[in-house]
Amino acid sequence: MTTTTQRSGAVSQHRQMLNKVPEVTVYFWIIKILCTTVGETAADYLIDKLGWGLTNTTYVMGALLIATLCFQFAVKKYVPGVYWLSVVLISVVGTLVTDNLTDNLGVALETTTTVFTVVLAATFAVWYLSEKTLSIHTIHTVRREAFYWAAILFTFALGTAAGDLTAERLALGYWVSALMFAVLIAAVAFAHVALKLNAVLAFWIAYVLTRPLGASLGDYLSQPRAHGGLALGTVGTSALFLVTILGLVAYLTVSRKDETT
Repeated sequence: MTTTTQRSGAVSQHRQMLNKVPEVTVYFWIIKILCTTVGETAADYLIDKLGWGLTNTTYVMGALLIATLCFQFAVKKYVPGVYWLSVVLISVVGTLVTDNLTDNLGVALETTTTVFTVVLAATFAVWYLSEKTLSIHTIHTVRREAFYWAAILFTFALGTAAGDLTAERLALGYWVSALMFAVLIAAVAFAHVALKLNAVLAFWIAYVLTRPLGASLGDYLSQPRAHGGLALGTVGTSALFLVTILGLVAYLTVSRKDETT
């Protein structure tokens, strides 16, 4: 009897220690969209305003992301500050990956959108074949966490390409592009609630779509009026969203409202 109790306690402790992602709440989606916006505006700020250039910015932000992910993999449970810092940085790096392909290598946005769609689908396929699930509520091994962060990186790269494709190449404009992706996200939510769309599938579709939504919002707020924006600038937009993210993460750290049980 004692052995069974001890084993149950050990299993419970093991699960708690390896709980690495937040509960999907309204806070999750708000911060995620804010992170995607920062990914777009912060990258533009570092490249243009600070004059780092695309290549140097990619090296610096890539190194910061690797260092932060090392901390994320090292912790034994979900830590809001570490987790969301990883998301902010992977948002920036995902943007830079697409920008390098289009700006430095001259790859068309249609091509990058298609390629990242295929790569993301392949990541999900290998993840599922290996783990038999794509649920973010089961990220309790190093391998699953590696799949998780790889998928997130490709969602950001794909979202950047798709957002730029609709807003710039197809000339829909930032505001129209943002509205279009918001409607698509609402449609996914409706399909999940009313039509019983699989929860895991609905989550990942919405996760991909929030990237171009956030990028379009960031461009709309930061770009000059002559380019269809509100001219708040990359500094003002990045600062506003970063402060909001910090406030929400601090609240979640204290309240623990997004910790899974």
